[in-house]
Amino acid sequence: MALKISNRGQVPPFVVMDVMRAATEREQAGENVMHMEIGQPDTSAPSGVIAAAKETLDQDRLGYTQALGIPPLRNAIAGHYQDTYGLSVNPEHVVVTTGSSCGFLLAFLSAFDAGDRVALASPGYPAYRNILRAVNIEVVELPVGPETNFQPTPEILKELGADLDGLIIASPSNPTGTMMSADQLRALVDYCKVQDIRLISDEIYHGITYVDDATSVLSFTDDAIIINSFSKYFSMTGWRLGWIIAPDDLLRSMECLAQNMFISPPTLSQCAAVAAFDCREELDLNIERYAANRELLLRELPKAGFDKLASADGAFYIYADVSAFTDDSSAYCRRMLLETGVAATPGIDFDPIRGNAFVRFSFARSTEDMAEAARRLIAWQG
Repeated sequence: MALKISNRGQVPPFVVMDVMRAATEREQAGENVMHMEIGQPDTSAPSGVIAAAKETLDQDRLGYTQALGIPPLRNAIAGHYQDTYGLSVNPEHVVVTTGSSCGFLLAFLSAFDAGDRVALASPGYPAYRNILRAVNIEVVELPVGPETNFQPTPEILKELGADLDGLIIASPSNPTGTMMSADQLRALVDYCKVQDIRLISDEIYHGITYVDDATSVLSFTDDAIIINSFSKYFSMTGWRLGWIIAPDDLLRSMECLAQNMFISPPTLSQCAAVAAFDCREELDLNIERYAANRELLLRELPKAGFDKLASADGAFYIYADVSAFTDDSSAYCRRMLLETGVAATPGIDFDPIRGNAFVRFSFARSTEDMAEAARRLIAWQG
């Protein structure tokens, strides 16, 4: 008689983590690997955050905090919206989370029931669909491409002709780095309002843009769920800290879920993160490096035959059409790693239908590494 196993765990793997493991194994075997697979800044937390963490360790016993986060951090996050977007946010609506991943889980559990239908762009961040499926929410894929800059539109939603309970958007997006203008965001907000669709806006790559500044959906509505993180612009991936700006009707639900599921976010990370908003000069140097990496790769990758690229308006990714070389991006990336030492993520991680024709390159590491990776790829494809 077999013991019960839940279907919730029968979700696809987060493929980029498998690629990272294979790349790390090669490094441990003495190989020189160019890491273009993982969406992680190659920099430490800013110096002010590290100093604040050391001071906290000396002075604080690091017990539990309120489930929604410590007041100084919630106030600082609210102040960030005033300083960055000119938006007034009530600190009571700030929900501090253990990374944005926890934020997505709280958002999905508080807003949707099992069987509800939530749409997302494909290609898109794989954890959206995998978390949704794990909690028995139906995923509705929205195939998008270059004609809409890899972003959803009200027209695509209308053509879908399906009842939806939710829509997830990201601008800048992962894996394409594409963005929506303020007018395009407003159009989606208006469509969702008319159709009673709960909008979730992933804004974790805000601050990492190269053409125009990103616009927060909070500029147009108080009903959306806004999710952000200290991992990307603030270069604090391992500190596992993010936040939600929660609409009034979901705030208590999120608090109760957080109390029971997580108790509170990491106390040390919360205390240190208060200082992050005073470190913009240091953090903006990282953006200058990403911009140089982006320019280098947009110039050099076509020399390797990668000449069909998403616009890479923000974040630190280039999404490349590799259909001229393969119809199996997973095998292609394995061969790339084996033969060149360049680690990249197969598009199948982001688009389960068309992803075999795409590869994502991350340019979050040093400019020297990006130049070397480009040289290897040019020689390999040439």
